[in-house]
Amino acid sequence: MILHGYFRSTAAWRVRIALGLKGVEARQVSHHLRRGEHRAPGYLALNPQGLVPALETDDGAVLTQSLAIIEWLEETRPAPPLLPPEPLRRARVRAFALAIACDIHPVQNLKVLQRLRGLGLSEEQVTGWARQTIEEGLDACEALVKPEAGPFCFGAAPTLADICLVPQLANARRFGADLRWPRLLAAEAAAMTLPAFQAAAAERQPDAE
Repeated sequence: MILHGYFRSTAAWRVRIALGLKGVEARQVSHHLRRGEHRAPGYLALNPQGLVPALETDDGAVLTQSLAIIEWLEETRPAPPLLPPEPLRRARVRAFALAIACDIHPVQNLKVLQRLRGLGLSEEQVTGWARQTIEEGLDACEALVKPEAGPFCFGAAPTLADICLVPQLANARRFGADLRWPRLLAAEAAAMTLPAFQAAAAERQPDAE
């Protein structure tokens, strides 16, 4: 398999974690987002959205969108599971993951921040936008998992929720967010004891800067 990504992309980071947890190897191909390499014609032919990640599977298919890729991994390689067996708990894990992947991350990603700069906002205002978006979103995520038993977001094993959480907390630190989420930070600490989470970290990728 080939994983197209970028070391700091939280979406690609999620897929790296999932691949690691599933024990699946993939060769990484980097597309430098700040240099616009994801808009090159060759990559757009692979992923018309011009986003990372994209996964070329071992049978030649191309999958896009991090959560869709992870769901495919879950369906084709069910062990270890990334979603609980009970339908209600599966829905709760998905809701937490989607809160990050759909409501927090897209509003503070590089494309949005570049557009804010293009509208004339100062760098301080752009950073403040990202920080506020992250803090408000993770406040809600903290409330979602606060009643759940640990050490991970939803119990004794990592799930799709933890896969989304860890990269987003890295973004929170990068933008200077107030880390006021004890339950989320405890889940992150549990996750970071696992080799799959350690190996997927941005600073450990071949294209890290």
